[in-house]
Amino acid sequence: MKKQSSKTSNTYKPDWTPENAGDEFAVRVVKGKQSQSAGQAGSNSGSSEVKRKSLSVDDYVNGVLKFDRNILARAITLIESNNPTHHDMAQEVLKKLLPHSGKSLRIGITGVPGAGKSTLIESLGMYLIKQGHKVAVLTVDPSSTVTKGSILGDKTRMENLSKEKNCFIRPSPSGGTLGGVTRKSRETITICEAAGFDIIIIETVGVGQSEVTVRSMVDFFLLVLIAGGGDELQGIKRGIMELVDAILINKADGDNENKASIARSDYNKALHYLQPATKGWNAQAFAVSALSGKGIPELWDVIKKFERMIKHSGVFEQRRKDQSIEWVFRMVEDSLRDEFYNNEKVQKAITSIKVDIAKDKITPTLAAEKLLRIFKS
Repeated sequence: MKKQSSKTSNTYKPDWTPENAGDEFAVRVVKGKQSQSAGQAGSNSGSSEVKRKSLSVDDYVNGVLKFDRNILARAITLIESNNPTHHDMAQEVLKKLLPHSGKSLRIGITGVPGAGKSTLIESLGMYLIKQGHKVAVLTVDPSSTVTKGSILGDKTRMENLSKEKNCFIRPSPSGGTLGGVTRKSRETITICEAAGFDIIIIETVGVGQSEVTVRSMVDFFLLVLIAGGGDELQGIKRGIMELVDAILINKADGDNENKASIARSDYNKALHYLQPATKGWNAQAFAVSALSGKGIPELWDVIKKFERMIKHSGVFEQRRKDQSIEWVFRMVEDSLRDEFYNNEKVQKAITSIKVDIAKDKITPTLAAEKLLRIFKS
């Protein structure tokens, strides 16, 4: 038991641990150690804790602008932090990086699980890097509703792409945020653009028709599906199809190639009856094989044609302005939600209200109204 206690004392919870998280939140940080010969000469102790150098706002800004990958990653961690003490510095970093952003082409990729989104991104990313582009890939993993944790294993599924010096892959947990992205995805895009990435690819968690928030932060929105997977009817449903600029039928290889061709034709017929998501652009379905790379150059040609069209028509500039406005109000909503649940009076009332609801002493509607009155009082 003593040995276990000693081991436990050498670890601590990170500052981004969710509030009121219990033992089910398994993440622990092990304290670093440094030998005397590694820089502690003259010390009475043979080893000491190693603390990573604290960065100033200018350190973050200059590091990102110089494409220091380590500082770039730390800047994103700063932005994503839920620690209130990090908020002011994070906003100051964003403020200084904002003038250097906005010059990329943002591509959102969503689709059903198992459609091969990661394989497609790796194939497309490798192709773009060979064309001289710098590619940032922001992937979003669903967070467990029980442990609040995420696997964050996208780099292992993009092994070749992750080795490229002109590619940066950043997996982030959704944190329970709906819409397929994280609360800080927009800020992360800003940082990556400031670092010089001209192509930003955002892969959503991929749970289906709820993947809509990403539409409000990208230029080109791609839906990835597969043929013969039982999702043809799901794909033809209105909803997410009204938001896409193209549909990609992946895994069009081997015995599945003919099925993919039929599915592409079916989706094109369905798209014909839907209002375009982007003014002046008619969305189409395409069949590719991300595994072999077949169809990837043609996909990029379509995306480049789309970019030229929206920039020439003024849609690109207007969309970016609309997205910035939506970003403002989304942050207002997030801030109000945080303020509500962090209110001490509300926190105390929630416990008793849960009991009253369980005993049918109050309806959910009246319970919500009561909590709002407490919050406003």
